[in-house]
Amino acid sequence: MIRIQQVKLAIGHTREELEQKLCQELKLSREGLLHYEIRKQSIDARKKPIQYVYTVDVQVREEARALRRARNPKASQAEIHPYQLPKPGCKPLNHPPVVVGSGPAGLFCGLMLAKAGYCPIILERGKPARERKKTVEHFWSTGELDPGSNVQFGEGGAGTFSDGKLNTLVKDTGGRNRLVLETFVKAGAPKEILWQNKPHLGTDLLIDIVENIRRQIEALGGQIRFESRMTDLSLREGRVERIEAACSQGTKEETYELETDVLILAPGHSARDTFRMLWEKGIPMEQKSFAVGVRMEHPQEMINFSQYGTDYPKELPAASYKLARKVSGSRGVYSFCMCPGGYVVNASSEEGALAVNGMSYQARDGRNANSAMVVTVGEKDFGSSHVLAGMEFQRKLEKAAFLAGEGRVPLQLLKDFCQGTVSKALGDVEPSIKGAWAFGNVRGIFPKELSRALEEGILGCEQILPGFTRGDALLSGVESRTSSPIRIPRDSRMESAIGGLYPCGEGAGYAGGITSAAMDGIKTAEAVIGRYAPGKGR
Repeated sequence: MIRIQQVKLAIGHTREELEQKLCQELKLSREGLLHYEIRKQSIDARKKPIQYVYTVDVQVREEARALRRARNPKASQAEIHPYQLPKPGCKPLNHPPVVVGSGPAGLFCGLMLAKAGYCPIILERGKPARERKKTVEHFWSTGELDPGSNVQFGEGGAGTFSDGKLNTLVKDTGGRNRLVLETFVKAGAPKEILWQNKPHLGTDLLIDIVENIRRQIEALGGQIRFESRMTDLSLREGRVERIEAACSQGTKEETYELETDVLILAPGHSARDTFRMLWEKGIPMEQKSFAVGVRMEHPQEMINFSQYGTDYPKELPAASYKLARKVSGSRGVYSFCMCPGGYVVNASSEEGALAVNGMSYQARDGRNANSAMVVTVGEKDFGSSHVLAGMEFQRKLEKAAFLAGEGRVPLQLLKDFCQGTVSKALGDVEPSIKGAWAFGNVRGIFPKELSRALEEGILGCEQILPGFTRGDALLSGVESRTSSPIRIPRDSRMESAIGGLYPCGEGAGYAGGITSAAMDGIKTAEAVIGRYAPGKGR
């Protein structure tokens, strides 16, 4: 296979024009182009006209000779290594592996284990994706929260109600990134995510996709037990022996036990009761820094003009941005989880507390762009070295946000945020929020040092993105669930100091987004497979 990079074509080009360009780059006749596959597509908006830039793998006869003839520095030999699961180890398993959580980490770990014949049992405290969607929409329309099934908990994890970004900064030489994308495509995602530079899956597609992955796991002998929450953990001689789970069906809750040799912890970043239980059981854990801040909304057309120019081709996707500023006190303020054409969502999971997140549908055709603008926080801000101090800091901010909006998402214009006054009327920017909202003092949610840092960082972004600091830009809060407040240490074999315990994904402190969490789930499954042989759970 020959890989050609920096293949540039106009926006709106045809397939025939791409093929013609490939033949031109390799000095081929059309008949000599046997097959090609796009590996990457990005947008170059630095100069006008805006262009697509491709990396393409091309199959031709006598590749070495074709490369010599082309003498093109952009072309080189490409070796494709399809992903392969490791061979099973020899240590016997007496019980099926148990996976806690069905977010991207738990789902992909379970899928790999099922493919290898380990018949995993996946516990998910929330509801199946389609039922979960109903409880979330009911919450947004009525304010009645289901603590067990919401934006944070349920099949697919928190990523199901997000922008569904699939890009990651994790370096991948083992083919796991590609495997994640290919798995999504087989489960119903558009094929374009295999080559787009910043692929994403909207909430409207993710519901079907996670259901289809679940069906694959079940068809391979795995189980997913919904509305089942791990409540206790038993150890024997420093190893996992059994767990206790509570199964909720309506108003009735029953507990049951599961014996297991292998427990994979992939609970997501919001499983606070699980974190506390693990701490009480003496599971080694560490405090971890994260970031908190606000959601900020601007008209999407303003972002498009800024990134593409006022006369941009309408075929282009809704534009995104990435911003970062150093501010006083050696802190950093940066944009996080930017949602083009998206919505701010009430992402609460506890009564009397309020958190927000960003969400997009696959089309990204909403009137506003939104992004979190956040500042990093750590032990100094938490006021304690206790392992769970960061978690309690999150709670404190979320309770303040709930009070600021009287149970609704608190909203404040940027000009009023800077002055510390409650807004009285909207400007030209109308909120795109899933859930009820009310004017409130968003600035007052934060300690003064953090609110000053956010103000300084946001105002400093004007020189990067003109119009960003318009006075009627909307701020809502609190964005507190950027990542897990704890980390569960693990060794090179992906195992905790507790034998048989495998911390995994974002909740355990090892990922930040759908793709990186899914890849971590795959790595964890590899570690289990490489050590153990499928046992009595088969």
